[in-house]
Amino acid sequence: MVITKSGLVLGATAVTLTTIAFTSLGIHSQGQALFKESPKELVDEVWQIIQRQYVDGTFNQVDWQGVRKKYLNKSYSNRQEAYKSIREMLKLLDDPYTRFMDPEEFKNMQVDTSGELTGIGIQIGLDEKTKKLTVISPIEDTPAFKAGVLAKDIITKINGKSTEGMDTNQAVSLIRGEAGTKVKLTILRSGQPKEFEITRAKIEIHPVKFSQQNTPIGNIGYIRLNQFSANAGKEMQAAIKDLEKKQVSGYILDLRGNPGGLLFSSVEIARMWMNKGTIVSTKDRKGEPEREIANGKALTDKPLVVIVDKGSASASEILSGAFQDNKRAVIVGSQTFGKGLVQSVRPLDDGSGLAVTIAKYFTPNGRDINKHGIDPDVKVDLTDQQRQDLWLRERDKLGTMKDLQFAKAVEVLGKEIASQGTTRAEK
Repeated sequence: MVITKSGLVLGATAVTLTTIAFTSLGIHSQGQALFKESPKELVDEVWQIIQRQYVDGTFNQVDWQGVRKKYLNKSYSNRQEAYKSIREMLKLLDDPYTRFMDPEEFKNMQVDTSGELTGIGIQIGLDEKTKKLTVISPIEDTPAFKAGVLAKDIITKINGKSTEGMDTNQAVSLIRGEAGTKVKLTILRSGQPKEFEITRAKIEIHPVKFSQQNTPIGNIGYIRLNQFSANAGKEMQAAIKDLEKKQVSGYILDLRGNPGGLLFSSVEIARMWMNKGTIVSTKDRKGEPEREIANGKALTDKPLVVIVDKGSASASEILSGAFQDNKRAVIVGSQTFGKGLVQSVRPLDDGSGLAVTIAKYFTPNGRDINKHGIDPDVKVDLTDQQRQDLWLRERDKLGTMKDLQFAKAVEVLGKEIASQGTTRAEK
């Protein structure tokens, strides 16, 4: 997704949280939310924003003027009634990415922008098979990690409240809180219940993890990018510079499960790998294009392989598409999510927010990947069981030769290194 100073631009949803991003594409809305008092004026403010910005000038073949008349003729005794009407109006657009967020939902959405959150430091999700709220992984050196919470733990209660039927957004709202306060988790591990009382703290999110790996093809750099948050570019730069000093022969960039994030971050990171070429272009409802290009300041020109899967969305697809169309990297893995729409997110006067689809984005070659995604150059699909085992039950295998997609990426990178070596020798 993507946020702007006066609005936002989004890409897709994460497993547990929605990511946000600042953009420099110049497509965001102008002005700030007006201070309004009545619930009816809030309904009209939302209608006005859609009227001015929505990407489809036909409003999904809906009489948008008639919609305004209908909902402004209603009486509202409180904001909850206004919120209900706003959601009804937006549903008429049949666009899952144009949505209203109440103050709590909007606050949760904004958390990732700064790369910091206040909580206990766990990534959670619903197990695809059991639908149980499961710990994907504790973040290192956080309160949850130090308390002994482990990957694959099933969270059965939060502060005594059952998680049965609870979605991840509800769980996140309950687990988060002010630094210094406590939350009690009831965990089921190997069939045995355990209780943890954990003190919340401010946590800095590190989106980049990297390592030098000795593989069958030699010494390579492995970089895993979890999301395009505010500090992702800085951390990516540090990772590349560190691995360059170690004289790696090539790189694997892992974007699996990366739901997107800051658009400017994806452009910034693309420029670290590309010396020339278009990175991404967007078009609003008037068809006016905006384009981002490389600036000749790449940090390395060594062979690159990118791993993607169906959880790679939005900014991940922008980056993958840029590499693929410019022949900068070989894309390995599964077809990506397919999120080619750009949203602007506007704060409203009562602390709520509105995400509005305002443009489409295209790869350098003009491909519209919305609802289709990026097709990998080398397809390596995992079954649902293999994927679940890798991400929930056998996470220690991620990024090793026991990881089928990583192993194929190593094989492909070996061929790219050999090819580049031959090309350079011929010059």
